[in-house]
Amino acid sequence: QVQLVESGGGLVQAGGSLRLSCAASGRTLSSAMMGWFRQAPGKEREFVAAVSWNGGITSYADSLKGRFTISRDTAKNTVYLQMNRLKPEDTAVYYCHVHILGNDYWGQGTQVTVSS
Repeated sequence: QVQLVESGGGLVQAGGSLRLSCAASGRTLSSAMMGWFRQAPGKEREFVAAVSWNGGITSYADSLKGRFTISRDTAKNTVYLQMNRLKPEDTAVYYCHVHILGNDYWGQGTQVTVSS
């Protein structure tokens, strides 16, 4: 089992920044991909970004490249999402995700609200 706890969400004005954190615990996460998804009201959950265990490989949704940066601290079992130049359309619940050994684990989600 893997437990994921997100933090860092909140209310921000358009153009501002937020950094989300996701702390993982419960089992070794070596070789696991960690990442973020988001779900806006009335929409399906969508991929945001992912990072390999050692941080060497990253992947982003095309529409978010250049504004969002994912990183990982292996010593702390934590993954971060730095979000810059936020837009009202970035408003959503952001979920931390881990995929390991064929299993998917999700955090409880953290709300990000961007006001215009």
